[in-house]
Amino acid sequence: MSFKQTEPYFDLNSRTKRVQCSYFDLLKKPIEIYLFIDPICSKSWALNPYIKKLQLEYGRFFTIRPILYSKLLKINQQMIDNPDKLQQLANKVNRQKGRCTERQPLIENSIKYPADILFAIKAAELQGTKAGRRYLHKVQERLFLSHADISIDEGLIQIASEANLDVEEFKRDLHSNSARKALQCDLKVSKEMEIDQTPSIVFFSESEEDEGLKISGSYGYDIYVKVLTTLLQKDIKPFNKPDIEDFISYYRFISSNEIAIIYDWSLKKADREMKKLQLKQIVSQVQIDKDFYWHYNK
Repeated sequence: MSFKQTEPYFDLNSRTKRVQCSYFDLLKKPIEIYLFIDPICSKSWALNPYIKKLQLEYGRFFTIRPILYSKLLKINQQMIDNPDKLQQLANKVNRQKGRCTERQPLIENSIKYPADILFAIKAAELQGTKAGRRYLHKVQERLFLSHADISIDEGLIQIASEANLDVEEFKRDLHSNSARKALQCDLKVSKEMEIDQTPSIVFFSESEEDEGLKISGSYGYDIYVKVLTTLLQKDIKPFNKPDIEDFISYYRFISSNEIAIIYDWSLKKADREMKKLQLKQIVSQVQIDKDFYWHYNK
């Protein structure tokens, strides 16, 4: 069975095996989603509004497990510890056709020591799934919006503070064996599920004991809803989305484009609704490049 969204298409019979790692426990819901992302990948960043929307409308059906994957992880530990060799490899990967990150300044500034960024994300996850995702989102904001170099410990620790983590615990975990083992687990899962690009998503249903459905690449929102419907074998209705003020009070910093996608609004309507909140001094507007972002003030 297959379906398509114009071009390209993917096959619903694309199956993979479930891989378990002991460090991560999931709540029992009908669907488990393994989300393979590269934190320095612009395509992974662009998937965020679709994942947020999916959680708001259908989160009662699934749990999400973020998995870190990068071509730069296909190297041995010795090379990770050698900055010069690692930078040579990074430059080679970024020159490849169809590279994930399009912004050359970001490439030069941010992946000189990519392992530190990856370990930091896993260290944040040790404080809980939500803490890890808050930290990951802050990392991506720094990379894609500020174009900042966060490859040194001071920058990574500052992000932990901004993400409301226990900073002292984060410092202890940043270079710990626990964070290293968590990253090694991600590598194992990626290898076993034959992941070769980001973003990729694997859906597991409780009715299918071991097999999962893998979708490589980015697709429109309706595709992900269709997969959920297919795996659940029933029609599913979306929850009503929260009031826009409640939404931005939770995420605190978001673009007009994300709001438009999540609320099914035009970009003009998203700007108009946010300007209403701006007049009430609930949000502040920030322009980055040509895009408008909104920061929650309270």
